[in-house]
Amino acid sequence: MNHFQRKLYPLASIAAGVCALAAAMPAAAVDLKNADGSWTFSIDGNVNVDYIYSSCESAASAHGIDDVGGACVGSSASKSTSSVSNGLLPAAFTFGIATTQAGIDMSAHLGVYPGVVTNDGGSPNIKNGSAGNVALGTTGLDVRQVYMTFGNKDMGTFELGRNIGLFEQDIILNDMTLLGVGGPGGAAGPNPANTTLGGIGFGYIYTDWLSQIDYTTPDFSGATATLGIFSPLNSLTGPGTAENKPAPGFHGKLAYKGTFDDLKVTLSASGLSQQQKYSVGATNGSWQGSGGDVFGKVDYQGFELVAGGYYAKGLGTTGIFILGSDAAGDARNSYGYLVQGTYKVGPTKFGIQYGVSRLAYANAADRAADLLSAAGPLVAANEKVTGGVYYDLTKNLMILGEISWVQDIAHYNTIAANGDVGDSNTGVTGNVGVFLAF
Repeated sequence: MNHFQRKLYPLASIAAGVCALAAAMPAAAVDLKNADGSWTFSIDGNVNVDYIYSSCESAASAHGIDDVGGACVGSSASKSTSSVSNGLLPAAFTFGIATTQAGIDMSAHLGVYPGVVTNDGGSPNIKNGSAGNVALGTTGLDVRQVYMTFGNKDMGTFELGRNIGLFEQDIILNDMTLLGVGGPGGAAGPNPANTTLGGIGFGYIYTDWLSQIDYTTPDFSGATATLGIFSPLNSLTGPGTAENKPAPGFHGKLAYKGTFDDLKVTLSASGLSQQQKYSVGATNGSWQGSGGDVFGKVDYQGFELVAGGYYAKGLGTTGIFILGSDAAGDARNSYGYLVQGTYKVGPTKFGIQYGVSRLAYANAADRAADLLSAAGPLVAANEKVTGGVYYDLTKNLMILGEISWVQDIAHYNTIAANGDVGDSNTGVTGNVGVFLAF
């Protein structure tokens, strides 16, 4: 069983929020104004529920791959598992307040994200309760989003607070499984997590929710640039003890949107850089994590093609700074891509998606140490294929179904201890669900 299988849901539970929903949902369900109309208060969000069935790698045949994400692994009792859970998105209730003063537009936002499964172990992004999915439990509440903005079309916009990051933002917000399930992640087990993985770790690194200060330029004929700093993250899997970082993390994004008759084009590129510092006993160490991505989307008369790819050094795979270095603090390279095609006819959208994420050894010493690791061989690649059908019963109510094939592949075979044919686990997940947006 992969060594981080029980840590999958922290990534998916913070999968996407108001930014993602804004692209998929109508305007706020409720807009209220004060007596003189100077302030507007808004409420919007979603509730989504899926039945999820996964046929996992059996416990007898499963390989102990050192991985985050990848294929689910069954237990000694059964290789299959069922749950009634949220999909990639948790439920959401988001609140906003906005006004304009002295020509400056100002707003503040708060997003709270409950699940539907039992998850009462404190933070729903850390664990889902020591007792698991038992009677008398309760669901968890994730407060992942609180930020303010100010600016206007001439000066640009400043954003300060906790919100979704810039690196890999566009690919996750355009992942067709955002409103569905995709990779099951922590939902494929006896104690289902709040959310699933969707395409996280299968073609992109999850951008996460960051405490940040950003500036976005005015729109120049469809083009914008955003630059910002964020509170540096510690590595979830790094060596030793995390230490203070003297500098913040940095991220940025260039974006373009254009419409040419019936053709709509969206292009972007983003990047992230942050140093890790750690100590092992009296020894201090560090490595630099950095990465970049490119994204493109073309929409023409119901056809939509989405593609994105990334390359990173020291960031790892699936989530930022997960498996990003070896035990000596040497950075590992990683790269991947996701391609997706959808076609919408009337109220029904059909989609197919393929994504793969790859992780390399830092050096020969990393490989040599991996051959002796009790955690099993390091993951070399996670890949997924998803087919989905999404039907708009009304403008706010969607019924959907998906089937996903997932595989994780190790760097080497544990019997032959070579790099020619790596160990692998596979799983298949099907889901049907309902997504109510308001």
